[in-house]
Amino acid sequence: MTRNSLIRRPFRYSFKNLSIWLIAVNVLVFALEYLFPQVGGYLAMTPALVLSGAVWQPLTYMFAHANLTHLLVNMLGLLFFGTAVEKELGSREFIFYYLLIGLLAGVFSFAAYLFSGGAYTPLLGASGAVFAVLLAFATLQPNAQILIWGLIPVRAPVMVIGYTLIELFSQVIGTSSNVAHLTHLAGFAFGWLYFLARFGVNPWRRFFPRGR
Repeated sequence: MTRNSLIRRPFRYSFKNLSIWLIAVNVLVFALEYLFPQVGGYLAMTPALVLSGAVWQPLTYMFAHANLTHLLVNMLGLLFFGTAVEKELGSREFIFYYLLIGLLAGVFSFAAYLFSGGAYTPLLGASGAVFAVLLAFATLQPNAQILIWGLIPVRAPVMVIGYTLIELFSQVIGTSSNVAHLTHLAGFAFGWLYFLARFGVNPWRRFFPRGR
């Protein structure tokens, strides 16, 4: 068995609505955060705490959210796009993709925060993994039309590229908001690499096939 074939060995297809279960877990964790505020600090990824032994945080940060709006935006993205991606890939592939990309985005953010002087800056939210789900949706269904603000129809790849440019611009100009733009970009980047390594699919070629 070669390394390449091991990487590309498919999971057996099944559909178990794991997107809905992920949403339920996120809502439950948010309720626990509301009742017990210390839960958020325990789950959020803070580099200094990770170095002190909280090694679970680069994974658990994606299940904690700062406020109700933060939760709703991420869970709506997971509901609308995660379900479609799960149906295409199957539940096992989907959950592996979601958790792996979320973890990789967390590890990348850990290193970025640590070396940029943000050792005590907490990171929380599913956005990195959800942005990877958006990329997967656009790659799997490149002709799908998305209504921006419920009015303007655009192809899914155009939406993904637009979001990427906005995140990149926001990261470069250094906006003072609490949005983790770098984590979002990491979700895009690792999701892109996943499709290349796992499926041998270049998302760009799916976005804009020759002859279009």
